[in-house]
Amino acid sequence: MRIGELAQSCDVSRDTLRFYEERGLIAAQRSANGYRDYPPEMVQLVLYIKTAQRLGFTLGEIGSSVGALWQSPDPDTAVTQLLQDKLKLIETRMAELGELRHELQQRLGQRCPLNP
Repeated sequence: MRIGELAQSCDVSRDTLRFYEERGLIAAQRSANGYRDYPPEMVQLVLYIKTAQRLGFTLGEIGSSVGALWQSPDPDTAVTQLLQDKLKLIETRMAELGELRHELQQRLGQRCPLNP
């Protein structure tokens, strides 16, 4: 499938697909005339990338995990573990932000808020 077909199937731009390819997230075979040719399963991969981004994963995180997921004998369990790890990270970050918020609120009541 050509880049335009893949872009339309996944509701992304051609530039997005080129960017994913530059980052090593997807790969295309090149025909003799230089056109990109993607296998049909690339639709599933691009949709996975889009979903992972929407769930807060960076392209770096996606890139480091996608190979293992595609080769995993049990991809559902592997994805579940990734989601659990991400949720734990978010919960830790939320707790840290809550502590920061509390400290900032306390400092606002001080005469010189930046004194230790």
